[in-house]
Amino acid sequence: MGETAMGRTGTGELGLRERKKQRMYQDVSDIAVRLFLERGFDAVSVAEVAAEAGISKPTLFRYFPAKEDLVLHRIADHETEAARIVTAAPAGPLAALRRHFLDGLDRADPVTGLNDHPQVLAFHTLLYGTPALVARAYGHLERSEAALAEALGGDLDARLAAGQIIAVQRILAQDNWRRIAAGEAVEAVRPEAVRVAERAFDRLETGLPYLATSETR
Repeated sequence: MGETAMGRTGTGELGLRERKKQRMYQDVSDIAVRLFLERGFDAVSVAEVAAEAGISKPTLFRYFPAKEDLVLHRIADHETEAARIVTAAPAGPLAALRRHFLDGLDRADPVTGLNDHPQVLAFHTLLYGTPALVARAYGHLERSEAALAEALGGDLDARLAAGQIIAVQRILAQDNWRRIAAGEAVEAVRPEAVRVAERAFDRLETGLPYLATSETR
């Protein structure tokens, strides 16, 4: 009984440490994004972010290896999103990804670009308008492709398919964001966004027919 109790305590402490770590990530990222939005990405140093967060610069770098990661932490959870959808869905991979993207458009999920909340627009403007962040974001896309490719089987065909799928989702989202950022209303953009997404996934299914059913997974 003593050993079991100690085991539970250890696990609880580990869980608490992990929660504190995740909270640190979130808090520091939020502070950094706020400063970047107020003054510009290049105008704010890592030392200033660390000081505002009440931690040392070396501590900050233990959490975020690069300055750009302070911003990209906001989208880190999406790196494995496509892979998770494909793995969990009973339907074919493309059918599952199509449904997920269309559901995102319906609920104005920021990841689809179809969201006009001021904070979302400001974040996307920061992300897409900062060359260093755009360059760093390609690592995010590569990791998304790699995770999806693994979920699709891991061979060359899977990697080629994953590259196409992730590219389609990225381009659709950026086109939606550009229209919203230019002043168009979400409800005005949504019908066309849905039609374009449907057409894009139709073309993916035409070019990748073996991913249209669940038999290939």
